[in-house]
Parts: sequence; structure tokens; C-alpha cells
Amino acid sequence: MEAKIVVLGGDGIGPEITNVAVSLLRAVAHKFGHTFHFDEQLIGGIAIDKTGSALPDATLAACKDASAVLLGAVGGPKWDDPAAKVRPEQGLLAIRKGLGLYANLRPVRGSSKLLGASPLKREVVEGVDLLVVRELTGGLYFGKREEATGSGPDASAYDTMIYTGQEIRRVLELGVKLAAGRRKKVTSVDKANVLASSRLWRKIATEIIAENPGIEFEHQLVDSCAMRLVTNPKSFDVIVTENMFGDILSDEAAVLTGSLGMLPSASLGTGTMGLYEPIHGSAPDIAGQGIANPLGTVLSAAMLLRHSLNLEAEAAAIEAAADKVLEEGHLTRDLGGTATTQEMEVALLRAL
Repeated sequence: MEAKIVVLGGDGIGPEITNVAVSLLRAVAHKFGHTFHFDEQLIGGIAIDKTGSALPDATLAACKDASAVLLGAVGGPKWDDPAAKVRPEQGLLAIRKGLGLYANLRPVRGSSKLLGASPLKREVVEGVDLLVVRELTGGLYFGKREEATGSGPDASAYDTMIYTGQEIRRVLELGVKLAAGRRKKVTSVDKANVLASSRLWRKIATEIIAENPGIEFEHQLVDSCAMRLVTNPKSFDVIVTENMFGDILSDEAAVLTGSLGMLPSASLGTGTMGLYEPIHGSAPDIAGQGIANPLGTVLSAAMLLRHSLNLEAEAAAIEAAADKVLEEGHLTRDLGGTATTQEMEVALLRAL
């Protein structure tokens, strides 16, 4: 196979961790007889500094011409002013919209080596294997809003949560498709007892239940889902929910593994194009020190191989290498070890 992969290192530790993932992808290409072309482009704070835009036109054009996109992280103290007209995070929203990516996939699967790093008891997290599917294009983050003009007792502001039937149906149908290849269980999360948009969500989910008798389906209110994630996470297989709920629940689920540095994600649309990134931020406090954990990005590269290039054996090879490295005791500082980013890269390549 021949494929073009755009690499968006971004800010902070982003370039360091994407470099490791690219090394693994090059090794996979050599091992399995593929040709991968890598194209580095700008996004986030560094893009603002160099072009004035968080997502330059050249970056979006390159991504549209690629098979997949691998992203590091964006943002940092330099660009932290929430009142700034141009902010690094705008690049993420713009690229998702520009590429038509409507669903974010966040798998949560802990390593037996890291069970002690979780704040929850071992018996609660051991064996957890769940997937959060978050809708990306609708909801509060994209609805009409009005900023407050002051901060006094009469000041007001609002955000609007809007969803269309098409947006809801397509992400739920994707969740069902993914569950069919897993343990065949979908939990649809909403706040239908309060929100009109959630009542539409539940109505459509109920229709989809009737269309897929082979899938076990349940409705769950978001607040009780948040509680269940920390009391009985093994009861979940695929969780599908709207944008803001998914943002919050997926970060909560990330804690189950003991470190944000471990978790990958994929943002998908209707075709095979996907954007792949670790769920953690740019960690500016450790940028340039060579101690960042690259595993979240490496596992995102495995998702890239699986979902955009349909290379299951290659994806499994990277995941197996990551498991082996952890079992051998190669742990970065966030995992309680002393391994550097480069030492992790060497160990991963050797394991592969």
C-alpha cells in the first residue's frame, strides 16, 4: 500500500511525540512492505506565530489531499489569553469542520502493568475495555452564543445546544457499527429528562435500537453515566454521546488507566479520512526535556492504520509492541518510571 500521511506536530511536546509515532509508522511500512509519505504542516500556536492563523490554508489543503492526519497537540501559555481573537484551539475546531469529521473515538484499555497507577481499586479497573464515541460537529460548542459585556449582577451570556436528526443518527449508527466488532453493546448517553435536544437524541436512538436487534442497547443519563464510569466501568462496551457530554466523560474515562499519556483518539467522517491524536495536551512544562510519554500518540498511529488504511495486522503489531514495552518495565515519568522519550522509541522499535 502507498499512503500520504500529514503530520501536525503542533506545540509543546507535540513534535517530540509525533516524531516517535512516525518512526513506528516507518518501521511498520518497512516490515509489511508499504510506502508511507509524510508531509509536515503547521497547526496551533506555532501556526499563529508563523502565519497568523491557527489552521493555515496550506495545512487544510494538504490534509484534504492525504490518506490520514497525525496530530500532536496545540496550545501553551504563550497563547493562553481567552480573549484573543486567534487561539490555537481554533485550529482543532477548524480542521474537524474542514475535513468533515463528526465522531471522535476514544478507546480506554488499561495495561496490567499500570493498574497500580489508577486512582481506582484494581478490581474496579482490571479488564476495562471500553470505547467512547463523541459527536464532534453539533451541540453547545457550535450553537449560537452571546458573550457577556460585563460581570455585574445584570450581565448575561448564553450558549445554544442545537442538534439535527442527521447529526445524531450518523454518530449513533457509527457506534452500532463499532460495537458489532466488539462486544455488541451500546450505551446511548443523554440528559433527556431536562434537555429538548436530548429528547430528540433519545427518540432517534430508540429508532436505531429497533433497526439493530443484534446489538444490546441501553439509554443512560449523563450524570448517572459519570458515576457508573468510576463504580462499574467494566459494564460498558461502546458509549455514544453528544459533544460536550463526550468531552467530559472521555476525560473521566481516561483516568481509569492511570495516565492521560496512554490514551489515543481518532476523529472520523463518512469516508476513510481520519485525524489521529493523543487525548492529552501540549504539556508545555515538560516540552523539550525529552521525557514526554509517546504511547498515546503511538497508539493513535495504530488507530490510523486500522481505520484509515484498513491495515489491521499492522495496527495490532504496534499495539502489541506498546504492550510489550510496558510489560518489560519501560515507563516514562508520568507512569512512575524514568525512561526518556527516546528510550521509549528505541524500546518500541525493538519490540516491533
